[in-house]
Amino acid sequence: MSEQQASTSEEVDLVNRDPNSINAHLGSLWFNDVIAEPDGIHSIDCVWKLSSKCFELWKKLCYIIMTTCCGMCIAAEWGCEFAYIAFYHIWFITPCMKVLEINCGVCQKIYSLCINCCMYPLCEACGAIFNAFKK
Repeated sequence: MSEQQASTSEEVDLVNRDPNSINAHLGSLWFNDVIAEPDGIHSIDCVWKLSSKCFELWKKLCYIIMTTCCGMCIAAEWGCEFAYIAFYHIWFITPCMKVLEINCGVCQKIYSLCINCCMYPLCEACGAIFNAFKK
């Protein structure tokens, strides 16, 4: 493992937890992004304020409970999944691609020989015939 990878895996940014904006599509998930009252119909102000506080409290509390109970297990499962993908690519897909590359190289040479031996003279002859009509 390189020095940069070792330092990156040891240091986890606790402030910016989505540095690559992987979940930017979720937005901020604030109360006003999810619940809104149109003009002309509003609840009592205290209900609106308490609803906002309840929403934020329960959103945070439920997220903490779910991540505490399931987060590490899910992270372990995804770690295994990506390890499997890496294993499969390293030990199966890349060697198969190399076999295809070698075999297709041979097929390419055979095809090139056939074209150069059969089609090229034929096209030259047809070109000469049409060239004669041009004069």
